[in-house]
Order: sequence, then structure tokens, then C-alpha cells
Amino acid sequence: MSRAQAESVIKNIIREIAQECASKGQAVSETLVAFMVKAVVLDPNNEFNVDRTLTKDDVQKLIKICVERLLDTRSPALDTVKMQVYFDMNYTTRADFLEEHRRVLEQRLQPVVRDITDSRARTREELESLYRKIVSAVLLRSGLGSPTDIAVVREATAALQSVFPQTELGTFMSLVKRDKERQLKELTLIVTGIRLFNKECGKGGEGIDDLPAILNEAVPATTQNVDAEIQITTRMAHKYTALIEKMQADPSLEGPSLQLLKESLINSRQHEAFLRILLNDVIGCAQQVELLESQLATRMEQLKDTVRSKTAVPTSHVYPQFIALAHLWSGFQDEMVLLSVLSNILASLEPFTKTHREMFTEEVLAPFLGDAEVRGDEQRIRETTGMEFRVDPSEFRIREGIEFLFPETTKNFEKLPLQYRGYCGFTLVANDRLLLPGNPEIGVLHYRENYYVFTSKQAALEFAKDPDIFILQVAECAKKSPELIQLLELHQQFATITPYAQGDQGRMIEKPVTKCDSGTQTDTHFMESNIVKSYEWNEWELRRKAIKLANLRKKVTHSQQTNLSNMRRDNVTQVYLPKDQGSQTKTEDGTNVPKPQVYLAGLRGGGVKPTNMVKVDLTRDVDEDM
Repeated sequence: MSRAQAESVIKNIIREIAQECASKGQAVSETLVAFMVKAVVLDPNNEFNVDRTLTKDDVQKLIKICVERLLDTRSPALDTVKMQVYFDMNYTTRADFLEEHRRVLEQRLQPVVRDITDSRARTREELESLYRKIVSAVLLRSGLGSPTDIAVVREATAALQSVFPQTELGTFMSLVKRDKERQLKELTLIVTGIRLFNKECGKGGEGIDDLPAILNEAVPATTQNVDAEIQITTRMAHKYTALIEKMQADPSLEGPSLQLLKESLINSRQHEAFLRILLNDVIGCAQQVELLESQLATRMEQLKDTVRSKTAVPTSHVYPQFIALAHLWSGFQDEMVLLSVLSNILASLEPFTKTHREMFTEEVLAPFLGDAEVRGDEQRIRETTGMEFRVDPSEFRIREGIEFLFPETTKNFEKLPLQYRGYCGFTLVANDRLLLPGNPEIGVLHYRENYYVFTSKQAALEFAKDPDIFILQVAECAKKSPELIQLLELHQQFATITPYAQGDQGRMIEKPVTKCDSGTQTDTHFMESNIVKSYEWNEWELRRKAIKLANLRKKVTHSQQTNLSNMRRDNVTQVYLPKDQGSQTKTEDGTNVPKPQVYLAGLRGGGVKPTNMVKVDLTRDVDEDM
């Protein structure tokens, strides 16, 4: 089966599961269904073989199991999966939150801005209507008051007229669309700064909320809410941990289902992890608000010094300060938006913990806990802190490639990226998915660029004997509870592992590593060809061309027309007109003289008789008539 066919089959399965759940009164998203399909296939108890094509019976079995799990209303594991899907779909970084907010705001403003930039106003009434639209656009973009409030509109109009009177509309109309949009943004910033300054001076500020004061109340309140939720969640997690340890120590004790307790513990730990992420963001908001308040006070003082006791202030001095003031206020608005989003996420996470909180209330857990000690994470770490609890590498033989790191010998020890989100991998395997945070003071194991922490010295040494075995067993635990993949950040490990295969039941099988000989060839020219035909590297050739050009400068311009080009185009020739001039010389004459001819005789012989040469001059006389 090709990749495209496989993706089509998976999409059909997901769609069918979603429709089945909807028919039974439970609406589920395709993202949640896709996660559940992966979880069911990974679980070895379901005996799915992904190395072969699924049969029709396999597909029906997969759909049935997924629907049953998705419709289970008393499953903490399902709540955890839903919580993870919701958080992934709704939470992002601070920068992405604000970027999305600005994008949505600009998209909503597009019709208003387009109405202004595309306007072809000519009459007086049309120009006045256009000016009112500009005032509305400025108010909507700045967020300082409603465009339907008369007092706010009057104040904004007065501020706009001081920097952009109606007489400037003609110039504005002559601009291209891009320049119009840029000028609208600049006018919004200047008007916003003017109104904020007037509010500070007590001369305006109609409809402007006191955002710094609101934030100073909202940020501590949100921080308190998140802290309170963290306390409740961690307290539940500690009780679940204590009860699980008690029941595992004495299997004969009666009590709640261990499976449900472990699922509830995972749910609580996941909720705690998300809450701490939100808490860090709220703390970041508080720091940003404090910085903005300081900058706002400084900017206001500079503006007051600039305009104090002056009848006129150059726009080049005051406009940049108004724009900077508007940007600072925009920062306060961003913090309000971010705080609102974080509060909504905080409230939306609580329903995902409702199942186990209703199932294991204080009254239900108290009889089973009995006299068991409920220890918090901090207490567990304090109990294992000290030189006697540390790993001493010299006492044990540790295989090559493994080392233990300690606070006094490692730079930035507190910032090490701990595997499994700081939970002990050995305890997770030894106690079947029991989540206990490790203590870095015992020693952080460094293996293959990863860092592992443990709950005890013995756990660290056992893990160090063969880390690969424990790493695979952690993956096995995640197969039984797929929600651990995100909680323990195992995405990279599962990207290179094939799920259950029938040939070796219940074990994770590594994908075979295929190798082949391959080669690459580097292009000769990375850049697009750009050959300059007139380029010359030889300086003597350049000199020759220079001399040729110098000679051409002294030549007369001329052109010619051939039979082929006759009547094709207009030809123009520029010549120097002939000069009227003459020259006078002496009379020239010439003569034609006879050609000299000489005959030599008597040259033959040379025997007994001596030769006697006779020379005869045959040249004709000059005076002889021809």
C-alpha cells in the first residue's frame, strides 16, 4: 500500500470513529480521534500489527475500541488526552499569541481601511464623510473608546484636526493606496499619543481605560488563581502517590483500582505541568507591565518638558514622542489580551480534572490512606539531600560513556534539560508508571547527551548499569498509558520506534537501520548565471578599446542606406557642408623621353679565337620626331 493510500485509509477510519461518537451523542474532534487511534494501536494488549496491512476485521476492531474509549465518561486517562489535545490546540508562545491578535485586528479593520483608500470623494459632502471615516478608523485601530460615543468622537476629531486638517484631504487623495495605508497608521499613532498626553494633563482622555491600574489588579489576581489551582492539583497528586505506594507495598490491602489511581496521578501531574507553564507566562506579564509603567512615566515627563510654557513646538520634536507613547500604550493592550487568553485557558483546563476529583474525593481517599504519610515533592527532595545520599562514582564501576554531574562541578547545573520532565525513570519502570520527581542533588546521569535524575542513590546506580534497557522499558510504560508520551516528552523516542508487532508480543521493536552507499554532487554555480559579454580581463585590450573610442570622438557622424533598408525607416545623416575654397599652383609640365636601348654583339665564341665585344647604342635622339 502506498503512503497516499495509507493516509486515505487512516482519514476514513478517523472520520468513521467521529461519526460513530456523534451518533451516540458525543462530539469529538478529529485531532482527539487521531490521538486515540495511535494510542490503541500502540497498546500491546490490543494486538495490532502495523507491519502488515490492516484487514477489514482489524479496522472494525480498531473503530470499536476507539469508540468505547472515547465514550468512557469515567476515564482519567481520556481526560488527560483531551487536556493535552486542548492545550496543544490553544496554547502557543507569547509572541505567537500577540501576532495572531494583531493579524485578527488588522483583518477586521480591512473593510474600513479599504473604504477609505478606495474612496473617490469629490464634493464637499463626500470629503466630510471621508474625514469621519478616517476618525472612525483611527479610533478602531487605537482601541481608545467607541466610535459610537459622541464625546470620544469629538475628542478624536479635535486631535486629528491638529495634525491632519480637512484641507489636507486633497493631498491624501492623490497618494497611492500603500502610502494612504501607511499615513493612516501614522495618524493613528500620533492621535493616540495626543489623547494619552491630554488625559495625563487632565484635559481629555474620554473613553480611555486606565490600563496600568487594571493590570496591577488583574495580574496578582490571576497569579493567585493559578497558584491556588497548583496547590489543589499537587495535593491530590501527593495523596494518589502515597496511596499507590501503600498498596504496592502490601498487595493484600483493599482499596481503589490501582489502574485508576495511576491514571488519576498522571492526570494531576499533567495538569500541574500545564499550570506551571501558565504561571511562568503570568509572571512574564507582571515583569513586562512593570517595565512598561516605568517607560510610560519617563516618556510623559519628557513630553511635559518639551511642551511646557511654549506656544508652539516643532512637529519634528513632538510627533516622535507621541508615536513612542502610542507604542507603549499598545504594549499595555497586548498584556491585557495575553492575560485574558491565559485566564481562559486556565478556566478551560479545570473540566479535564473533574472525573478523578469526583471519583476520589477527600471522603473516599481518607479511609484507604489511614495513617499513611502524605509527603510532598519538596519533602521527598529534602529527605534525600546530603552527602550520604549522593552517588560516589569511585565506589562503583560505571561503564564508559556514562558520568554523574553534581552542582559544585557543573556550570549552570540548575538549567540542565532533564529527561522525563524531571521524573525518575527507574521508579517509573520499577513501580509500573509511578511518577516521582527526581532529586538532582543525588547526581544527574549524563548519557548520550541526555540527563536523568533519580529518587534515590540505589535507583541511580541501577539505571546506570544499563540505561538502554530502562529507556526501552519507559517506552513500554508509555505504550500502556499513551498520555505519558507528551507528559514525559517522549516524542523523539517514539519517532524511531515501531509499535506492537505480533512476532514478539508486548515488546517494543526497534526499526531496522537501513544503510546504503550514496553520493552527492555539488553544483558548480549556486548563483544564477550572469555572464557580462563586455567584460575584459586584459588591460591591454581595455587600452585598445579606449583608444578606439577616443578616435571615434573625433570622427564625423555618418550613416548609409542599403537596398534592404530602403524606405524601412527614416534615416538622418549629419555632415559638414563643403567649403568654397581653391588653390593656385605653378604650371605643371612633363616630358616623355625615349627609352635607353643598348645592343651588345660579339659575345659568342671563347675558343681559340678571342672574343671581341661590340657595343651599339640604339637609343633614339630626344629631338627626333615621334
